[in-house]
Amino acid sequence: MMLALRCLLPRRLAFSVALAPLALLSCTPAPAQSEQPPHAALAYRAELTRTARSVWGLDAPVPVFAAQIHQESGWRPDAVSPVGALGLAQFMPATARWIATVDPALIRGEPYNPSWAMRAMVTYDQQLYGQAPARYAARDRMWVALRGYNGGIGHWRNEARATGLPEPRREQVDTACGRASRSIKHCAENLGYPKRILIDLQPRYALWGPTL
Repeated sequence: MMLALRCLLPRRLAFSVALAPLALLSCTPAPAQSEQPPHAALAYRAELTRTARSVWGLDAPVPVFAAQIHQESGWRPDAVSPVGALGLAQFMPATARWIATVDPALIRGEPYNPSWAMRAMVTYDQQLYGQAPARYAARDRMWVALRGYNGGIGHWRNEARATGLPEPRREQVDTACGRASRSIKHCAENLGYPKRILIDLQPRYALWGPTL
């Protein structure tokens, strides 16, 4: 079976691949067809990339944010959860009001508006990422941020203290889930959330930007 490849040219040689010497090509396996983003995601790729870069910088982990929207709403801007979370990024009304105080661009509080939802999500993720221990690697900091997005960063901090360790590793805090203020019945969902996004879904969007 022929392996599909994605080939990148140096910028100064951005002409037809057919005209480029093979030695100048950098080729990596393309995602399998079953791992491609859903069709509904493609309409939002350009705007999500611009929005993420405007908040996080040019190295924004766009595939993480795309995977998060995939998990939250399946790219449905009119999504409503059983508990009242709204839109692409599934913001609760109270959180939508709070995030508007963080970024003036979000003052209108429109969770059903895809542009608002994407900016609100990447802004909230940045806030949570900044509260993760700076000693953690970027992927672990995002893991903490995603657990915070799903279940509250305060619970994570309480569980970090519950380990009894001065500088617990991310895995050690995960093990302490349910040993502080969070009910243990919520641990399976909260621990599964970053796994689903970073491990299961992020590879589908690997061509969208830097991954974690």
